[in-house]
Amino acid sequence: MAAGVRAEWDTLRKVVIHRPGIEMFFGLLEPYAALYERAFSRYEARREHDHLERTLREEFGVRVLRFKETILDAADHDPAVRRRLVDLAYETVTLRGGKREVEEARRSMAENADALDSQHFFTLLLLNPVIEVGRGGVDVRVLGQEPLANLYFMRDQQAVTDCGLVVARPAKRQRTREPGFTRLLWEVLGVPVVGAVQEPGTFEGGDFMPMGEFALVGTGDRTNQDGIRQFLGCAPGFDEIGVVRQPGHPLIPGDRPDPMVDMHLDTYFNVAGSGVVIGSAVLLRRARVDVYQRAGGGYEPSGEVANLYDYVRSKGFSVIDLSILEQLAYAANVLCVRDGSILAVEGERVMRTVLRNLERKAARDPRRYGRLFLQAKEDHRRVRNEGQVFPHKAEFYRHDIEVCPLRLENLTGGYGGPHCMTCTLERG
Repeated sequence: MAAGVRAEWDTLRKVVIHRPGIEMFFGLLEPYAALYERAFSRYEARREHDHLERTLREEFGVRVLRFKETILDAADHDPAVRRRLVDLAYETVTLRGGKREVEEARRSMAENADALDSQHFFTLLLLNPVIEVGRGGVDVRVLGQEPLANLYFMRDQQAVTDCGLVVARPAKRQRTREPGFTRLLWEVLGVPVVGAVQEPGTFEGGDFMPMGEFALVGTGDRTNQDGIRQFLGCAPGFDEIGVVRQPGHPLIPGDRPDPMVDMHLDTYFNVAGSGVVIGSAVLLRRARVDVYQRAGGGYEPSGEVANLYDYVRSKGFSVIDLSILEQLAYAANVLCVRDGSILAVEGERVMRTVLRNLERKAARDPRRYGRLFLQAKEDHRRVRNEGQVFPHKAEFYRHDIEVCPLRLENLTGGYGGPHCMTCTLERG
């Protein structure tokens, strides 16, 4: 299957999504440890995800592949895929106990494999269980070991460039197993993999933004400089690459930063069309860009340095500015489905929820979050008085941007919007 993306505004043809399942239940037992922003309703999150999928399919004609269902269908029709799934699952399971008991449990697992359905093994990969086997195999306890609670953010396990797919390497322990799992899908689909980021590099797909003749790659909390170097070594196919340094938030003390507020490039910058981008101007002006030019078989620094706001303006893009609160409420995390048409978070409920959560954080730690909360509170008052609650902003009409709002107040609780939740395989 072909996979390639040249520009974020080209017509979206094919995406992969993952409808959150039992792994989200375990993530919600301790949301912050699972890298979630807040607690939310799993039931409503699944309903919102269904609506996202229907919108892509029915309103925009996008071919939507479900991660789980695509793998299970392939496993049920191809013995080689089934064997690969089983082997991956059994490599994931941890058995603890006496040597004899563990060996017996391993033997029993192998003997029982043919009797178990493919979803059993898929679930093992999701939950990563630790099985403690007692004497004689009678006393068995099953413990969880960092289930893949963030898997529904399908953007981050890879980046799809003009030349093919680059496998990522997430920075956070909770997500490190995801690319090994999603790579099974690329094998099933026959998607060309042109490279993979290895230790000590870290790289996540939310930091990659293809912009036609050039591309942007964010670096910071999730993508490090070694990851950038390896990504550039995969020859992604753009004449110019702007490496964007994650900006510190001006309303959070520099000695106690919170990298989660702009963890990926697509949390504070995105594309609405071939000449229009959207982002928090406050952060864009603080984000340094180091420009690399294609030279021979790789990239070399040009010596040009700018801030992201000036850099994209120099490329001919208009910038639709977002307030502090809008950026915190995932307004930048839009998904461009065709030139001048975007899926965006319906802002009112999300902003209220984010504001309440920020108020609690400011009460616990006023020095760190007090100024941020006060500004967000003022932003909320202002946008309501003006009657321009995101995404119902005059700027979109002035730039002829069609907006399809989505109610995602629960799904965004995991720290992302529609861009984060979709792995784009093909545009054009």
